Order: sequence, then C-alpha cells, then structure tokens
Amino acid sequence: MDHSEFNDDVDGLHRGDYAGLPIVGLRPPGAPMPAAGEAAWRVSVETYDAEETFEEHFARFAETVDTTEVRALIVGGWEDAYENDSSVPVRLLVENAPRFPALRSLFLGAMPAEECEISWIQQSDVTPLLEAFPLLERLEVRGGSGLALRPVGHDRLRMLRLESGGLPAEVVRAVGDSELPALEYLELWLGVSEYGGDVAVTDMEAVLSGARLPALRHLGLQDSEIQDQVAAAVAAAPVVDRLESLALSMGTLTDTGAEALLSGRSLAHLKRLDLHHHFLSDAMQRRLREAFAGTGVELDLSGRERPDGTRRYVAVSE
Repeated sequence: MDHSEFNDDVDGLHRGDYAGLPIVGLRPPGAPMPAAGEAAWRVSVETYDAEETFEEHFARFAETVDTTEVRALIVGGWEDAYENDSSVPVRLLVENAPRFPALRSLFLGAMPAEECEISWIQQSDVTPLLEAFPLLERLEVRGGSGLALRPVGHDRLRMLRLESGGLPAEVVRAVGDSELPALEYLELWLGVSEYGGDVAVTDMEAVLSGARLPALRHLGLQDSEIQDQVAAAVAAAPVVDRLESLALSMGTLTDTGAEALLSGRSLAHLKRLDLHHHFLSDAMQRRLREAFAGTGVELDLSGRERPDGTRRYVAVSE
C-alpha cells in the first residue's frame, strides 16, 4: 500500500471521514446505522456539562455496535477534558481490546477547538494502546499536555501522528527509540515552549538517523518555534535519502532554515516538500522554486506569514 494514502487522508475529519470511512456516532434507539465495519465510529461526550460519562457512553457503544467488525475508532471528547486526562478512555480501550480484533485505525482526542483547545486537552500515557493492539496500523493523538510514550516495539504500525501545541521532548525521544519496522508516515507537531514543547534538535537524533524506521517514507517535523534548527538538522539527516515527502511546515521557518535545506543533502528525489506557513523572503522563495524546477518535486510555499513585530509564530499553539 502506498503511504500517500495517509497524505491524502490527514484532513479527513474536516470532510466527515476518517481512514477512508464515513464518521458515524451512536444514533437514537431504532434509528438505522451502518454495518460496523463500514464506518469510522466516533465515541465522544460533551467536554462541558456532560450528561453521561465517557465510560457510560463507551458501554452503550459496545452494547449497540458489533465491535468485532469495527475497523476505525475516533475517541473525541471526555468529560472535562481540560482537567481530566485521557487515562479513562485509554484504560477502557485496553481492557476491551479483545472485543476489537479488526481495529486498525485509532484517533485519541479528536476534539475541535470549540470543544477543547488543543493545548488544553489533557492526555496520558498512550503506550498501552500500542501494546494492547498489535495489529493497529494507524494511531493519531491530539494534545500534548500530559502526553507520555515509552519506547515500544510494534510490527504493524504504519502511521503515527501526534498533534500538539507543545510536544514533550521525552515523547519524541521515545518515538526514535521505538522499534517500528512498518512505520511509513510520521508526523510530529512540536509546538512551543509556552505550551510544554521542550523539544531540542538533539531529541530528534534517533528519528533523523532512521535506524529503527526502515520503512519511513514521510516525515513531518512541524509547527515548531525552532523550525530553522529543525530544518538544518533535517538537511544533514540520513533518513532524508529514503523519504518521498517531507513537511517542515506550520512553524517559524526563515531564510536561515531554507538556506540549510538548499545546501544540505539533496531533496530532488522527493515527491513533495511542504513548507507552508513560513516567514521566507520573496528572494528565498524564488531560489527554492528555481532549485526544484524540473525535478518533479511538488513544493508548497503557501501561507507566507509576516512577523508580529519581531515575533514569529507557529500555526497551532493554543
């Protein structure tokens, strides 16, 4: 399977689909529902003034839907997600893992801003999900506050996306120290220090070496306030040679970082280079377009931003 399916699908939630399936929630008793394997099921309660707990809602879901056929699951909100962490949803999924033998795609914390700002979402250790679902192919998590991951081995995971306004450094190190031989698509929103994003370039060394990621074809190190440093590290990284697409978007990339990309390892073999939401000068944008002209690289330079005074900002923080 082509990893580009993930590139095409990362915005699916906005379209009402996930993992190639329409998103469906529990419907009133007696209302028609699709077959369990023909939908991406959203299990969610109100984050403010919830009328039932997430545990109660999950129990109703498991009683109503044939969980043995569920292929894709979206965990949206849980009650007071800005105060209560995701340990209850994680525990329920782990305890009920045998009831979900067909589950291949899982999104934890899929809450829009009106339900809970990304920096407010309280996460927890998600390692048990990978341990409990050895056949899982896709794991996505939104929210970096309290997020934890321990180095883990997983033979089937093909896609890992961590969306945050501030990603803890230990999570990035754990990704690099994990044995993920099937992982094709890795996307990390690094965020800002104000919201817990304390990642330094040294924390990415294992990821950038690619030693434990032999199948990696897409790498996204995005939304960073140190995007120039990230770009410089990527420009010299061994993993780049095997990539088909690279995203250094959503951050504070300036001419300094772009210069590093131009003078580093060749990127002409890429199918796509995503630099959208940047702070590049007109001259540097011209240089980039000229450098990749005729190579077949799809270059995304959309979303040029202007500094707020001397301050440069990432696309997603709070």
